[in-house]
Amino acid sequence: MSELALHTAAQDLLFREARTANTFTAEPVTEDQVRAIYDLVKYAPTAYNQSPLRVVLVRSDEARARLVDLMDEGNRRKTAAAPLIAILAADNEFHEELPALLPHFPQAKDLLFAERPVREESAFLNATLQAAYFILGVRAAGLAAGPMTGFDFAGVQKELLDGDHTPLMIVNIGRPGPDAWYPRSPRLEYDEVVATV
Repeated sequence: MSELALHTAAQDLLFREARTANTFTAEPVTEDQVRAIYDLVKYAPTAYNQSPLRVVLVRSDEARARLVDLMDEGNRRKTAAAPLIAILAADNEFHEELPALLPHFPQAKDLLFAERPVREESAFLNATLQAAYFILGVRAAGLAAGPMTGFDFAGVQKELLDGDHTPLMIVNIGRPGPDAWYPRSPRLEYDEVVATV
């Protein structure tokens, strides 16, 4: 009997066999697929139920060309060829939504997040957490994700983001293409990570 409630096939889909894809087929990623991904991962936990993640889908040729120019050299070709690119960013004004998202504690907006540095730190942490959920959602949809942080952050913020949003990562999304995977890198073992006090 497994200690995990999730079926083995789902464990493999989300974790064991899932990899960062470096090539993709030409099959498009639909709006319905992205909506299904978001509708799944929006329920994952964050502090104070905040929702600072913002997702910008890069679909137009013009926006793709601008983004590719802002990618590090090693990421340009795969980003240019990906069926869909998502810019994941943190909204530094997320606290404005807290009265609706945290109705039992609406004063959290002003009591906890009035100070800009506190807001930025919380937005970064919780949007990064939501970005990880988003990647798992892409995998749950049977697609591959290629998350990257090798790009000009200031350039992406200026050229492709609206509002007070800080870019976190770029994620290429689609069906894996030929030679999509690099060899699996090692991971730390349980005893190297987990301690009991």
